[in-house]
Parts: sequence; structure tokens; C-alpha cells
Amino acid sequence: MIDTIKKIAGKGQERQETTFHVRLEGNMANITLPYGKENKTVCIPDERLRGTLVSGAHGYHAEKPEREIVRDAMEHPIGSPRLRELAKGKDNIVLIASDHTRPVPSKVIFPEMLKEIKEGNPNAKLTVLIATGFHRETTREELADKFGEEYLDRDDIRFVVHKSHNKEEMKEMGVLPSGGILKVNRIAAEADLLISEGFIEPHFFAGFSGGRKSILPGVSSAETVMANHCSKFIDSPNARTGILDGNPIHKDMVFAAKTLKLAFIVNVVLDENKKVIRAYAGDFDQAHREGCRFVDKLSGVDAIPADIVISTNGGYPLDQNIYQAVKGMCAAEATLPEGGVIIDVAGCADGHGGEGFYHNIADNDPAEFERACIDRPKDETLPDQWTSQIFARILAHHPVIMVTDLCDHQMLKDMHMTPVNTIEEALKLAFEMKDADAKVAVIPDGLGVVVAQH
Repeated sequence: MIDTIKKIAGKGQERQETTFHVRLEGNMANITLPYGKENKTVCIPDERLRGTLVSGAHGYHAEKPEREIVRDAMEHPIGSPRLRELAKGKDNIVLIASDHTRPVPSKVIFPEMLKEIKEGNPNAKLTVLIATGFHRETTREELADKFGEEYLDRDDIRFVVHKSHNKEEMKEMGVLPSGGILKVNRIAAEADLLISEGFIEPHFFAGFSGGRKSILPGVSSAETVMANHCSKFIDSPNARTGILDGNPIHKDMVFAAKTLKLAFIVNVVLDENKKVIRAYAGDFDQAHREGCRFVDKLSGVDAIPADIVISTNGGYPLDQNIYQAVKGMCAAEATLPEGGVIIDVAGCADGHGGEGFYHNIADNDPAEFERACIDRPKDETLPDQWTSQIFARILAHHPVIMVTDLCDHQMLKDMHMTPVNTIEEALKLAFEMKDADAKVAVIPDGLGVVVAQH
């Protein structure tokens, strides 16, 4: 079993010791899974476990401290002058930063970016625009936790949280390749120098996170996000994990970043402990693609034939709600046959993650909702329709058992899932749904892998 696990751990990578421990005791495999800010352990009979799909990033050991990795990338930017050169003579510098739902280590990245800006322009005043996209507003407490309290009240730095539904804060910037209107936060649109931080991991319909996503959906209007995330694009075979070329959603995003003149990015790659193992800085497209190539090489795993798949969202902050948890389910979907059971392990402390998302699922039959989405014109896209459409697709083909401490089990039932409190309960139920000889695969971090079909 150990050899099997090593071989499927990532393209060109043997599985090294990580927090996703696979420990064999007698005839049982004990696998540690991230859950919220803690861990859970699943025990599976050895003869039932087909394998574990783990990104090579989780066994990758960085040779330098995090800050040094980021600093080195900024000193050797890809396709761009250094940030300190770009900052010279700029009075209105805007840094787009990820919000509370992303594990971007701003405490590592932000000081290095600020230092570089000040080296080029000692009198620079910086606006940090929080890219919430369609998410709720980030709180001051979350900003302090993300950046450090010492930065929040400085005279030369201001923090602004993007609100996608506030039309007065938006500026129209043209027409997307898809035909949607590009409206973005006025602060970003009117910057003398627009830069961003972020991280790169597989994304369930944009191919990869990071880079151009800081603009769209990050600081775009609700109207623009809904045009870009329309049902036809979501249904595209190229709008899938690990795909950029031919991806219509990605094409719109690149156009938006070019239109706003996103001049410089710092994107990082993280291990299972959310620590920086690589950094890419420079031109938003060139640096991002270089990072995506690295992530693709590490994250590629082969699908494993199984009847039941256990998946997670990699723990906090990406398992805060059901909306985000759908991403981890997509990895399970990619390796299951029709009718295969998904066991999703996610804290979901924030509940469903959006009223629109909740009602899209709870008020409809999943298969009928997915068909209705595909037939819906792009200018009639519903709020949160994109994740709802993907979740409906999953629910229409797979029973989903949710392992969570969330008390509102009725809400989970309304959303066509079976809620349980423990992984043991979930496995017992899954074996009853299939049979006692059903085979199990485990994906400790569903957001960290690109599952290849054969």
C-alpha cells in the first residue's frame, strides 16, 4: 500500500512526509485530514483503500525561508522591471490583496512589497484594495489577522474593501471578449500603478487561481462577474481544473487585467501547512503562467477507480462554508464513476456561504437546476449561479455525505446532502449505499490536485 500511495502522489514526485500522514496499523490505514484549523483522522481497512491522491506540493521542501523566497522572486521578476522601478514617480499606487477566504500569506508578502515600493518612492502612499469578488466584506479583525495590526492605522497606507454590488464605486472600462460589460472598482481603474498579491493553486473552473483573477472577479462589479461566470462558460469542457488555454473564463479575466494595466504581481505557491514554497513576481500573465506550470507539474495525479471518495478543502480558510467546499468535491467527482459516493470533510463554520447559493440548491431538483442554468441567457445569470451549477451537477450524479460540526443539519438536508458528525458515520453510511466490499480513495486536499482522466 505504501508504494501505491507514493506512485500517485504527483507527477515526478514521490510522496514525502507531510501533515497528511498515512499510517498503517495492522490491517488499517489511518489518514490525517485537514479540518478547519485542526485535523481529523479516517481509519480505512487496508483491503478497502485504493489509494490517496496527494499533490506533490505537500511533500515539497523549500530550501529557503518564506520571506527570502518572496524577496528573491521580486529581485528577479519575470517579464517586468522590478517593483521599485515601477513605483518611481507614482502618486496613486494600488495593491489588490486577497480576502479572508484565501490562505494568501499576506504577512509574508506584503512587507516585502511595501519595502520595494518605498525603496523606489519613499513618499509613496498605498491603497490596499481587498478583492472580495462576490464574497462578504472582510472585517477589520480579519484584516489585522491577515496583514498585522501595525499596518491598519498608518498614515501612508489605507485599506478599502471592495463591494461588488455598490454601483457607485464602479467604473465602466469596455466590453469583455464574451460580450459582457467590464465594470471594476474605481480605485483600481484610476491607479497610477496597479499591482497585486495572490497565490496559485488549481481552480475548479478558472483553471488556476492567482494572476488575472485579482481583477476579475476580485475587484469587478457583480454584473461583470455574472457575465464572466455565465452558465455556458461554466459548462465548457475547457472551464475545468488545470486548464487555461481555450478556457473562456480565463480569456475574459486576462482581458480585464490587461485593460486595467495590472503592472506587477507577486504570487506564491503553498504547501499543506499554507507555507510558501515558491514565489513568482513580475508581469501578471508571464509570471502567473510560469507559476501555473510549476503547480501543474506538482499537482497532477491520476484518477483512481473507486466507489467512494473522501475529500476535503484543505482546512481553514478554504472550508469555511459549503460554497467553498464544492471545490473539494470537484476533485472527488473527477475520479468517481456515475453514482459513486462523495464524503466531504469540511468545517463550514460560516454555514452555506450565500443566500443565493443556498436557494439555488435547496429550492430546486439538482438535475433540473443544472439544465435550467445551461439554457439561461448569459445576461440573466443568477447571483452565485456558477458554483450552484457545478454543485447541482455533482449532486445529480453522486450522493454527497457531509462530515461537519455545523449544527444546522436541516440546512444540509435541504441542500440535498446527508449530514453526519464523524467520518466513521460517513463511511458506514457510504458502505451501506454501495456494498461492504466497496473501494475507497482519499483526497486529503481536494483543491490541491489536478485529476487526470484516462
